[in-house]
Amino acid sequence: MSIDRLVMAFAGSFVLISLALAHWHSPNWLWFTAFVGANLVQASFGGFCPLAIILKKLGLNRVARFDGLSQSAGSLPDGDSAVFCSA
Repeated sequence: MSIDRLVMAFAGSFVLISLALAHWHSPNWLWFTAFVGANLVQASFGGFCPLAIILKKLGLNRVARFDGLSQSAGSLPDGDSAVFCSA
């Protein structure tokens, strides 16, 4: 699994877990949901993603696997990279 997919899996899991905790424990857990969302937004514009950096240092694969988005090995039609949030 690529870093891109791991970041999305972690973010999705954290959002779902924090929503469940907000429902059954305390509404203050929604602040964690907001933090995850804000981090995803800033990562999409700035390219800085702490989790991607940690996963890269752990030696995980950094190749993007968004086959539906890319025409050839990680490039979009306008020349941008298809890599999400990997620094």
